[in-house]
Amino acid sequence: MNPQIEAVFDDADNRYLKPEELGLLSQYTQSIPARLETYQSLRDYELEIMQWAADQLQAEMPLEPVENLERSIKNGLLMLRCCAMAMLVNDQGLIRDRFLVWSSSMTTVYGSHLIDTTLYGLLNRRLNQVLGIERMGLLMPMLVYAQDALPSMLSQPAPEENGIAIGW
Repeated sequence: MNPQIEAVFDDADNRYLKPEELGLLSQYTQSIPARLETYQSLRDYELEIMQWAADQLQAEMPLEPVENLERSIKNGLLMLRCCAMAMLVNDQGLIRDRFLVWSSSMTTVYGSHLIDTTLYGLLNRRLNQVLGIERMGLLMPMLVYAQDALPSMLSQPAPEENGIAIGW
């Protein structure tokens, strides 16, 4: 759940909600039907969206080994699902906690940044076509967060804890 909404409930036994807290809660609850509809559309059209992106990715990167493309497509699918859930509950923290740390490691190990970046552009284009402006408006902040945060995580130096632990 969104940390701001969660915080509103934390102190519920000590006081009534302030007007700005009620406004936040009201805004969140009013957006739930649109979020559910968007989530269901993503679920229902996931295969079509990903197949289109996979076909386009292979056409744009014909010299890239198939296993590298498949790995990025699987990671892109995980990113899309994570962003969908984060959009549904309106919590970018899900993306950070469940996708970015793991994905940045995978991208570093396999050197797939260029493939991933190309795939994300294709996914965004197809999602715009399938979802439309209103639904994409709900999902886009999560996609932008996931896609923009990954390169910055890749540029951060890796912690030296492992080297210290084994005496390097």
